[in-house]
Amino acid sequence: MTLWGVAIGAAGVWLTAAILLGIAELAIPGVFLVFLAIAAAITGLALLALPALPIAAQIASFAVWSAVAVLIGKRWYRDYPVDASDPLLNDRAARLIGQVVSVERAIAADGGRVRVGDGSWPARGAAAATGARVRVVGIDGGTLLVELLPEMVEAPPALP
Repeated sequence: MTLWGVAIGAAGVWLTAAILLGIAELAIPGVFLVFLAIAAAITGLALLALPALPIAAQIASFAVWSAVAVLIGKRWYRDYPVDASDPLLNDRAARLIGQVVSVERAIAADGGRVRVGDGSWPARGAAAATGARVRVVGIDGGTLLVELLPEMVEAPPALP
C-alpha cells in the first residue's frame, strides 16, 4: 500500500470519527461532542494535506484542535448566549413567585408553612391563619416570602 493510501485510510478514520461524534451530539445534545467532531474533522483534513503525519502527531493535532474548538465555543456562547424559552425551568423556587398557595401551619413571627401542590414549604410574611390563601412574592434561601391576598387583608363582612 502506498503512503497516500495509508493517509487516505487514516484520514478516513478521523473523518468517520468526526461524523460519528456529530451524530452523537445530535442524539445526545450536550454542546460538547460537536467540538470534538470539529477537531477530528480538522485532523482528518490535515492528514489529506500531510500524508506522512505519524500517529502521535495525529493524536496531538486532535488534542490541540479539541482545546481550540472548546475555547472558541466557550467564548461564542459567552458572547452570544442561547435564549431559553423558559429561563426558570430548573429553578423550582423561582417558579413559585406569583403563585397563590394555602397556609398549612399558621404564619406568625417565627414563620409557618404553606402547601404548594403536593409539597410543603417553610414560609415567612404577614401573619396568616391556617387555611388562608397567600401569594408567594419572593424566596429567601429555601423559605418562601408570602403576602396576604388583597381580599384577605380587609376584614370579611359580618354575617347577619
